[in-house]
Amino acid sequence: MLNQAEALDRCNALVKHARSLGADAADAVFVGSQSENVNVRLGNLEAVDRSESEHFGLRVFIGQRSATIGSSAIDSASLDELASRACAMAAIAPEDSSAGLAPEDMLMRGELPDLDLVSDPTPTEMLRETALAIEDAARAVGGITNSEGAGAGTGRSTIALVTSHGFAGAYRQSQHSRSAAVVAGTGNKMERGSEWRVARHSRLLPDGAAVGRRAAERAVARLNPESMRSGPMPVVFDPLVGRSLIGHLIGAMAGPAIARGASFLQDHEGKPVFDTGITIIDEPLRPQGLASHPFDGEGLPTAPTTLIADGVLTGWLLDAASARKLGRRPTGHAVRSGGAAPSVSTSNVVLQAGAESVSDLIADIADGVYITDLIGQGVNGVTGDYSRGASGFRIVGGEIAGPVSGITIAGNLLQMFAHLRPANDLEMTHAVNVPTLRVDGMTVAGC
Repeated sequence: MLNQAEALDRCNALVKHARSLGADAADAVFVGSQSENVNVRLGNLEAVDRSESEHFGLRVFIGQRSATIGSSAIDSASLDELASRACAMAAIAPEDSSAGLAPEDMLMRGELPDLDLVSDPTPTEMLRETALAIEDAARAVGGITNSEGAGAGTGRSTIALVTSHGFAGAYRQSQHSRSAAVVAGTGNKMERGSEWRVARHSRLLPDGAAVGRRAAERAVARLNPESMRSGPMPVVFDPLVGRSLIGHLIGAMAGPAIARGASFLQDHEGKPVFDTGITIIDEPLRPQGLASHPFDGEGLPTAPTTLIADGVLTGWLLDAASARKLGRRPTGHAVRSGGAAPSVSTSNVVLQAGAESVSDLIADIADGVYITDLIGQGVNGVTGDYSRGASGFRIVGGEIAGPVSGITIAGNLLQMFAHLRPANDLEMTHAVNVPTLRVDGMTVAGC
């Protein structure tokens, strides 16, 4: 895989060649990755997968016409051809008044911050030992009858970006993972449980036994599910699935959706969307963060952003194109992936914890449901209407009761956000982190 200096040199050459062919402006991105994953099943080594990929993306502008193209061929001749094809495509593309690089005066200058994203790879034999320990711990839990396997992985990647108007930067990051999936029960009464954890440094991961036990405990807890009555009731989201609610918020805050008039948050900028006390922050410069990055996909510096301040929606997430459409300045939230044009997203997002424990949060729920799994994609980003299949556990008399499955939960995201209450059990283990969340007034459909 190319190192940072080599990646920057190739990106710079791509941009220069595109300019020599008539492009008024251009930028080039490189994304390279290496990974190794060891998987075991029923105590036996099942696979050792090693992969490596390298991809260049080139975006060129001729006037207000643009084209974006990508290639996994990295030799000089192929990259020269890539530039030629991109310029030919841009020459016949329709004009777009929003086309162009990010504002030059906003580009990142100076040294990149050290975000502590790089660590040594884990040796293959250690990955194997870890995977076996994960599965052994899972299979030792009473009620587990089969295993879909356990795994441990390690990897690293390099990201580089060069623009024709003065930005050049690159950084590296590492990744370590541990996972398990096991089955409890027999016949037509089997349930699956899984756990997956990832971190920039292996020392930040739970030990293999803890990963295996967590997967097994989830499977056993789901045995013999029932359905439940239909009707309006409080719904409590486990943090693993509660994160998806913030994903819907981020999608509705994205500049392209706002510019198209296709967001349920369209008329809510600067207005209360959540209850007072709710704060959601995007932290791209968090050391060791799973989604940390020193610059965005267009060469702008990144910085912490408060998305929701004491319940109030602060503004939109903008790349250069959506900012121009809205008559604003970009916010440093552009992201790139290979041969695609920039899109908009966040980094490490945190919904700050509330003051109540989980037991206090559910104590007054006479009849409700605690959701651990969501199924389907029944969310309308324009209206905010929300309807998804779900499973989890009943809440009866303020206590978690037996498992339930085959239910549907429904509501509207604006109303759900307005009634959302967080517990105090926030853990920083993912790119998007939330505590347990309670939402009153949702509709549950059982059998």
